[in-house]
Amino acid sequence: MVFSFLALSLSAQEVQPADPRYTSDGQLVRPENYREWIFLSAGLGMTYGTAKPEAEQRFDNVFVTREAHKVFLKTGTWPDRTMFILELRASGSHASINKGGHYQEGVVAIEVHVKDESRLPNKWAFFTFKDGEPSAKPLPATSSCQTCHEAHGAVDETFVQFYPTLAPIARSKGTFREEPAK
Repeated sequence: MVFSFLALSLSAQEVQPADPRYTSDGQLVRPENYREWIFLSAGLGMTYGTAKPEAEQRFDNVFVTREAHKVFLKTGTWPDRTMFILELRASGSHASINKGGHYQEGVVAIEVHVKDESRLPNKWAFFTFKDGEPSAKPLPATSSCQTCHEAHGAVDETFVQFYPTLAPIARSKGTFREEPAK
């Protein structure tokens, strides 16, 4: 009996809710377990403004909560309380035996894209965590992140067009917004 209770207690402690958590003043608490979420994609040197020199290229790793991913697979849309993590990492080359190409190094920044209809005026908001900050305020609705995602997001203000495992699902569900040809 004690063993069963202990096992249940440990299981409950290991499972951390993937819903957004906020401080009393409305800041998002940085999710600590995001590397246990679903990995969607990685990009190297992606930029939506002026291109940066190769020496400054960063890796973008994108994660989404397991619960949101399951709903997306069924519906092609993101449920309320979805969270994405964009983990920005420095890139390195020419270390150890590597003579070409790039590999990931330390975390430079963490950005979180949250859908929370009851809390966020525009349903979605971005939060940027720097230097290991435990919480962050939402970026303004006029931020470049928000306006770019509103204008170019393929599904519900998200860049599904860069997630090769999800774009076909959204297309098959009729939720994918194609960008006009340029």
